[in-house]
Amino acid sequence: MPNVKKLLHTRLRVNDLERTVKFYQDALGLTVARRSISPRGAQIVFLATPNSEEEIEICQMPPGAPPVEVQPDLMHLAFEVGDLTAFTAAAAKKGFQLSDGPTLTGSGSTIAFIDAPEGYEIELIEHAK
Repeated sequence: MPNVKKLLHTRLRVNDLERTVKFYQDALGLTVARRSISPRGAQIVFLATPNSEEEIEICQMPPGAPPVEVQPDLMHLAFEVGDLTAFTAAAAKKGFQLSDGPTLTGSGSTIAFIDAPEGYEIELIEHAK
């Protein structure tokens, strides 16, 4: 069996593309790498993640498509932060509150969660120093 070379991107379907892109820009500091329209007419935005080649693809299907309904605890994206306390304070100033945590893990890392639009969840991880 051939080996996979690397992860390129993760796709999230959403109902409100611009609201979701704004959240990832404002709350996490991600940047828009490119925008496109798929052959099926879906609007697509790829977000660049700092210090990583992997991207996040945000996709809004064309009008008339069934609405996206994210099941609770279906998935989350995890991001490493250097200082969770400082990140939390900066996010709070922008109106983004933690939905869970901070929690010290058995490995010595500290984790917390913040809710993204559409029912997705973001995990923030500060690794033990």
